[in-house]
Amino acid sequence: MSNNVVTTCPTVKRRLISMVYESLLGFAVLFLPFLIFEIATHASHAPLIEHMRQALAFVVLGFYFIHQWTRDGQTLAMKTWRMKLVGANGGPVSPRAAAVRYLLSWMWIFPALLVALALDLHRWPALGAILAGILLWSLTAFLDKDRQFLHDKLAGTRLVQLPPLPKKKKAAAPV
Repeated sequence: MSNNVVTTCPTVKRRLISMVYESLLGFAVLFLPFLIFEIATHASHAPLIEHMRQALAFVVLGFYFIHQWTRDGQTLAMKTWRMKLVGANGGPVSPRAAAVRYLLSWMWIFPALLVALALDLHRWPALGAILAGILLWSLTAFLDKDRQFLHDKLAGTRLVQLPPLPKKKKAAAPV
C-alpha cells in the first residue's frame, strides 16, 4: 500500500454523508446525456422510452464510477471526504473489480425497489422503502471486522481513509 494511504476504514457515517454528495454529483453527470436523450425522444413518456431512460442512467453512471475508481480510486465526493477505493491488496482497483462493485452497489436500493413494486407502493411509502433498504444495507458494515460494506467485500475492494491534508501556514502579518 502506498505511503499516503492509511489503512483505517472511514466511518459508516462519513461514507453515508459522502453518498449524499455523490448522489448530487450523479445528477450533474447525467445532465448532458439526459438533455440529448430528451431532445432525441421529444421528452416522451412512453413505457419503452422510460425503460431506455433508466438504462441510460445505469450505463452513464456505470461509466462514470468505473472510470473514476480505476483511474485514481476516487470520485469527487470521495476526494472531498478524503476516502479512496483500493483493491483488496491495497493497490489500484482493476476494471473488473470496479465493474463488480458498481453492479453490487445497486443492492443499496434494488431490493427495496422490488419490495415497493411488489407491494405497489408509490411516492412517500416507496421512498420510505428505499430509505429502509439503504439503512439495512449500511448495517452490512457491522458484519465485517474492518467495517467494509458487503458490496466491497464481495467485489474485492475496500474503502480507506486518507490522512488530512497538511494545513497551510498563515503568512505573518506585515508590521
